[in-house]
Amino acid sequence: MRTSAKRVVMRHGQSNTSMICYASRTGTKRNLAALRAHGWGLLVSRAGAWRTEGFGRICGDNGAWADFQAGRAFDEDAYERFLDWLAAQPVVADWLVLPDIVAGGVASLELSQRYLNRCMSVAPMVLIAVQNGMETDHLASLVGPQVGIFLGGSTDWKIARMAEWGKFCAERAVHYHVARVNSISRMSLAASCGADSVDGSSASRYAVTLPK
Repeated sequence: MRTSAKRVVMRHGQSNTSMICYASRTGTKRNLAALRAHGWGLLVSRAGAWRTEGFGRICGDNGAWADFQAGRAFDEDAYERFLDWLAAQPVVADWLVLPDIVAGGVASLELSQRYLNRCMSVAPMVLIAVQNGMETDHLASLVGPQVGIFLGGSTDWKIARMAEWGKFCAERAVHYHVARVNSISRMSLAASCGADSVDGSSASRYAVTLPK
């Protein structure tokens, strides 16, 4: 994983850490320019527009959250096409989120494991989306230098378990990403829990929130 990109430094109480921030894609040129100027990366989703928008740093999301919100099953065929598209881009994605089932527990983990080799042929690192019902013991034998953690799940569960998963990742020196971070308080919480990166849509929709 590249380490030279600009990071956003956050402080929460006495803790101090740095995180890479990825914004959900937006079609607004003004917002895209502001994101690039502030050193953010771009999260490209299988469920969104497949464009890198000139960003030098990207990551790939599986689109499972959009499927969940729409009440449909995860679209594996579309995800395969998305992987082919990503592999053809001049910018290599920092990481990919393995397919998952939102709030799907162990069944979600089984789906993720099935795609491990396929996704690792496209990006240097893959992230397992942890969901409601998953415990750290379920992931202990799977994580490593190329396999990190993507904290998903319901909002209440994610907040309640954020510190626990952060400790799990820190002890194993694996990448820890917190999804759907759209406020100063949530970003500070993610930083205090040791997140290496976060993503959100607030900065994509409202460029004025970037300085905050």
